[in-house]
Amino acid sequence: MITAALILIVILSLLGLPLFLGLFGVAALGLYSNGVNYQTIFIEVLRLADAPLLLAIPLFTFAGYLLAHGGTSRRVVRLSQAFFGWLPGGLAVVALVTAAFFTAITGATGITIIALGGLLLPALIEDHYTEEFSLGLVTISGSLGLHFPPSLPVILFGFVSGVSIRDLFVAGVVPGLLILALCSVFAILVGKKWKILVASRPKVRILPALKEAAWEIAIPGFVLAGIYTGIVTATEASAFMVVYVLIVKVVVFKELSLRTELVPIMVESMKMVGAIMVILAASLALTNYLVDAFVPMKLLHLIQGLVKTQLGFLIALNLFLILVGCMMDIFSAILVVVPLIMPLAKQFGVHPVHLGVLFLANLAIGYNTPPVGLNLFIASGRFEQPITRVYRAALPFLLVLFISLFLITYFPSISLIMVNH
Repeated sequence: MITAALILIVILSLLGLPLFLGLFGVAALGLYSNGVNYQTIFIEVLRLADAPLLLAIPLFTFAGYLLAHGGTSRRVVRLSQAFFGWLPGGLAVVALVTAAFFTAITGATGITIIALGGLLLPALIEDHYTEEFSLGLVTISGSLGLHFPPSLPVILFGFVSGVSIRDLFVAGVVPGLLILALCSVFAILVGKKWKILVASRPKVRILPALKEAAWEIAIPGFVLAGIYTGIVTATEASAFMVVYVLIVKVVVFKELSLRTELVPIMVESMKMVGAIMVILAASLALTNYLVDAFVPMKLLHLIQGLVKTQLGFLIALNLFLILVGCMMDIFSAILVVVPLIMPLAKQFGVHPVHLGVLFLANLAIGYNTPPVGLNLFIASGRFEQPITRVYRAALPFLLVLFISLFLITYFPSISLIMVNH
């Protein structure tokens, strides 16, 4: 009976059953089979409601949605153009840097593609890049910036794993810059090969562009400095960011109406937060059952029988996480998978901070990996392109992301150098 019910939940999930219902169902079945009281599920939900750290998630999300409103994207693009527009692949680098900034702020790759795609894709094509190259660049650019503060996935990974959020933010800076740099180098090489004419672009002066965007580009630095120095916690930093962004949008630029626009933006941001929280509650209930059933220990013994070395474990982990990134959104993946792989990583001597950086790098690749990477479908719908064409367009950039993943995986010092320092 329990097996049949489990099979039914899996089938319904494949047919579109909301993830949180599937997780609650599996948790309830597991607790029932072990004779554990169902009140355990509600205890986990109550524990979630009492977690002070999770206040940072709705606040950072709200601040990100506020920033996505108005002229922030235009100002950041102008600043990036002032710094990188002189390069042969300068406009492509501008697109990558701008997208990384927005993904870090919003914590959601889909928002970056939807919000910036309409601005960046026509600009790249007008600058004589091929349509396929431009489509691939904008598609993968949504997954850049996940390592930079105040990225929501970093905060969520820290909450679920128990790893210091401060260390995760500090550790993510160098790998995040490495991924961005490799993609930029590829774009520059393409610009040189195609002889993209720098002279044909309008000149943007650095100082006026910097002055215009200074209010917004300082935000990640403020968050990282505040958390790293211990002046504020992650929750306090999120509250500061909301107040700061409101002042910038309402007082400085006067592009947000508190009376007519604030509430709709708040509602949209809380829809995303609600989805995260309900999945988190369900995954905590499932984790409780998995621990009671000794599933992590059984999985550890199974892996130990198949994999003998840290290198072998890292290879298997990369393959597994890329597959997870294809099938699940990043928040669900963190909540469901992290409790299972943490004990495995510890057993094979993988530093927990390095694991966090590695986890996000893998899921970013999974978002862009055919046939079911989430970013591919978002780009296909946003730009009204056949999905097969998006596959082809993303492949060259996907190769660059794999190179960066190789470096991050097998050279842990890239992740740990700032933390150790």
